[in-house]
Amino acid sequence: MTRVDLNSDLGEGFGQWTLGDDDALLGVVTSANVACGFHASDATIMRRVCAKAVESGVAIGAQVGYRDLPGFGRRFIDVEPESLTADVVYQIGALEGFARIAGDRVRYVKPHGALYNAIVHHEEQAAAVVAAVVAYDRTLPVLGLPGSAWLRLAAEAGLTVVHEAFADRAYTPEGTLVSRRLPGAVLHDPAEIAARCVAMAAGEPITDVEGGELTLQPGSICVHGDTPGAVEIARQVRTALNTAGVELAPFAG
Repeated sequence: MTRVDLNSDLGEGFGQWTLGDDDALLGVVTSANVACGFHASDATIMRRVCAKAVESGVAIGAQVGYRDLPGFGRRFIDVEPESLTADVVYQIGALEGFARIAGDRVRYVKPHGALYNAIVHHEEQAAAVVAAVVAYDRTLPVLGLPGSAWLRLAAEAGLTVVHEAFADRAYTPEGTLVSRRLPGAVLHDPAEIAARCVAMAAGEPITDVEGGELTLQPGSICVHGDTPGAVEIARQVRTALNTAGVELAPFAG
């Protein structure tokens, strides 16, 4: 039986500002990429999401990003490598505290937003994030885009790497994500998204932004929690995968 993880970015509110339906998505996904306070979230939100994740049997991952609350971590920051390493360690450690209070621990690390995209090619920043995970806990798996500098350097450092695909994002022929600034970058039709996820899980090609075929073989598929209709999309993806005989389970034990 084919097996895949279903993840989502959660805990991305701040104070009284709410983004997405964390509780509903925790009833659908198998892994939660929890914001750690730099691009979104705060102590109260982190504690609540960790508690609900443990209650739901969902693996907790640290979603680390640039220190950029106003820009939601979607703006590149030319930060010094040593500072970036320290920032990532800080974020993992903060979430770890709340995960432990909830009765679990941080199970993996996934970069967020502009940092995720930057370290596809930015060798220096990719190395800085790898150094943070190695320093904190080298047994933590890391999640990222196949072919990225981030996953290559992580593998060279002896970390467990997990390939990720995105349910609701358009891809270039090279296998990178189409910029959110471009039309068609985010998909919205639940049936189309669900069908793409089944193809991804089965190792069958999907259509890239130029109409060509692109094959992805992810260990984890991300369904975004901040897009319109996110919960319904996630539910349809899960149902389609189950119907196709795909087992859904966390990649991180």
